[in-house]
Amino acid sequence: MTANTDNIFDIVIVGAGAVGCAVARELSGFDLKIAVLEKESDVAAGTSGRNSAVVHAGFNNKPGSLMAKLCVEGNEGFEKVCSQLDVPYKKTGKLIVAFDESDFAGIDQLMENGRKNGVKGLEFVDAHTVKKLEPHVGGIGAMLSPNTAITSPFIYTVALAENAAQNGVEFYFETEVNGISKRDGLFRLTAGKRHFFSRYIINSAGLYSDRIAALAGDKGYEIHPCRGEYFILDKRTSQYLNMPVYPVPRPGLGGLGVHLTPTVEGNILIGPSAEYIKSKSDYSATKGVMDQLFKEAKELLPALEMKHIIRSYTGIRSKLVGPKTGGYGDFIIEESGVVPGLVNLIGIESPGLTASVPIGRMVRDIIAGREELVPKKDFIAERKGITPFRELTLEQKEKLIKECPEYGEIVCRCEGITKKEILDAINNPLGVTTLAGIKYRARPMMGRCQGGYCLTRIVDILKEQKGIEPEQVTLRGNNSKLFTGRVK
Repeated sequence: MTANTDNIFDIVIVGAGAVGCAVARELSGFDLKIAVLEKESDVAAGTSGRNSAVVHAGFNNKPGSLMAKLCVEGNEGFEKVCSQLDVPYKKTGKLIVAFDESDFAGIDQLMENGRKNGVKGLEFVDAHTVKKLEPHVGGIGAMLSPNTAITSPFIYTVALAENAAQNGVEFYFETEVNGISKRDGLFRLTAGKRHFFSRYIINSAGLYSDRIAALAGDKGYEIHPCRGEYFILDKRTSQYLNMPVYPVPRPGLGGLGVHLTPTVEGNILIGPSAEYIKSKSDYSATKGVMDQLFKEAKELLPALEMKHIIRSYTGIRSKLVGPKTGGYGDFIIEESGVVPGLVNLIGIESPGLTASVPIGRMVRDIIAGREELVPKKDFIAERKGITPFRELTLEQKEKLIKECPEYGEIVCRCEGITKKEILDAINNPLGVTTLAGIKYRARPMMGRCQGGYCLTRIVDILKEQKGIEPEQVTLRGNNSKLFTGRVK
């Protein structure tokens, strides 16, 4: 198979998570032809869309590590990026709560880590101050991190991708790379029956980054999947929590312990657990773990009740350290020593979301070390998202309805999502038409009834707008159809 100009790129990025899309956006500022290949039907389909949505401050990471450096750098610049890309962002602060005196040593260590990493504003607060900040939370003291924030990982990743696409990056979904070879300085990536040719490969495949590296000829890596399970609570619980609340982390765990996190939309997340598993695609929720999750969450926030739960989900961390060691490895961000032109981003677990933009800059610098990068004169730095109708004033709502009657039709009653927002989600710049893609862009099906009211209405709109018959509607692309046929 010979290459033609349509499938020859300067750079191919494998993986459309937050990091891959941040790399795409960063490199889209230069005169380069770039493609992003993603095996799923949308961006943020893996770890990037299945986490706690916290913008970390950087005190959990080992001093001197790349993970620590990029987390602090990412935290300091995150608000600006969200402003440019029209992404929800809220600086809430965070509490690391002690429940007995043995936890104070852990807090001392976190504060020392933070000091070495350059994290600003960390302070110890007593039980009285904890109650003042979080009246419903227990504990005998805590560390306060004022610069921790929350965001929407879905919209953040979508925004990075859309902005990259505005600047000429081409996205290919349901395009799983299953072969890589190199000849005469040009990589050939095989994805199904398609071939892509590129001078550079950016390996940002998350859980599968070890596989992509091996396909390219660099076989020195192994990713250990570590599953975290979560509960999502009804918005009525928002009165119980103002900021993320974590326990003091215990040594040897694959994560930071079960914690409570408010979302920018008003829900509360419980989780995650941390359990090493064998399969990188096992997103099962398990009763034993879920029971333990709720038990530990109730210790943090006694007001919680089972009736507050509306949904559960799981995410999987891509860890470089296995279960025998536990804890954290460091980010690997470097050009392969055995395959020139292959840039590996491996072991990018939490705080990968926070560090995504600085990681993009590191990749830019790696490429710039090999050749001169010419900036685009017409680079577009900003992106406008879908207008959240429910957050507007009455006057603003009335004005929009006069301009566009679709704003006057509510499709999702739980979340107050209008038909215009659904239309904007369906007609997104990346061309995604799955139900999950619509859900993550506009928030239908995320309320108390979990789509019981709005799902069929969205299916009707998909048929009306895109000519997609109900039997062809999918949740997440191939092999996820919702309907088998008609009953009459």
